[in-house]
Amino acid sequence: MGLHFPYGHVDSTLRDLAGQAEGFGRSALGGLNGDVYCVTTLNDDGPGSLRDGCRKGEPLWIIFEVSGTIELSSYLSVSSCKTIDGRGQRIKLTGKGGLRLKECQHVIICNLILQGGRGNDVDAIQIKPKSQHIWIDRCTLSDYADGLIDITRESTDITVSRCHFVNHNKTMLIGGDASNTGDRCIRVTVHHCFFDGTRQRHPRVRFGKVHLYNNYMRDWGIYAVCASVESEIFSECNIYEAGHKKVAFKYLNEKLAI
Repeated sequence: MGLHFPYGHVDSTLRDLAGQAEGFGRSALGGLNGDVYCVTTLNDDGPGSLRDGCRKGEPLWIIFEVSGTIELSSYLSVSSCKTIDGRGQRIKLTGKGGLRLKECQHVIICNLILQGGRGNDVDAIQIKPKSQHIWIDRCTLSDYADGLIDITRESTDITVSRCHFVNHNKTMLIGGDASNTGDRCIRVTVHHCFFDGTRQRHPRVRFGKVHLYNNYMRDWGIYAVCASVESEIFSECNIYEAGHKKVAFKYLNEKLAI
C-alpha cells in the first residue's frame, strides 16, 4: 500500500475541498458558489491582495499565484462565504495582526502559516462574535502575542483539523469567560492536530461542547486539556505524551458569573 494523504482524492481539483470537513464544521461551504479570486501580490492591501479579496461581499474562492510572507499592518477581517486556499503555495501571515472572523459564516481556511504576530491581544485566528460554519484545515500556527485560535462570543459549528501548533503558550481558547452564558451554543470539533510542546489550552473550554479525536499532544508545559464552567469535552483516540508536566486533564472550578 502506498501513502494516502488526507483528501488526496480531491486535492487535484479546486472546489471539491468544500464538503470534506468532519464534525461540527462539516456544513462549511466557504466560497464554493463564488468566483475564483487570485492573490497576485504579497502586499498587505490593494488590488490583488489577500485583504482586498477577504473584504469583498460576494462569495469567493481565494487562491494564490505567489508564495511568501504577508506582513499584516492590522487584523485581516474575513467576510462570509470565503475560502482562503493556500494549497500549492507557501503563504505565511505575520506582523501586527492575524485573521479575524467577525459575525461571518461559511469560511474555509486551508494550508496557511500564521507565525510571529505581535500587538495587544493579537490572536492568529480570532473567531468572534456569532460566527458559524467555519473550517480551519492543515494550517501551522505559532508564536503569537495572545492565542493561536480563540473561539468565543457565541461562535459555533467549527472544525479545526490537521493543524500543527508549536512554540506557544495559550494555544486554543473555546468560550470567553464565565459571564458569557451565550457561549453555551458553542460546538467545536478538533481532530488530527499536533500540539507540539505548546504549554497549555489544547484546548481550554468554557460552556461549549468539544469533540477531540485523533490528536497528538506532547510535552505540554502546564496541562493538555482544561475544562471549566459548564463545558463538555469528549476525548476520543487521542495520544497524550507527557514530558515533565504530568497533568493531562485539568478542571477549574470556575463559578458562573451573572
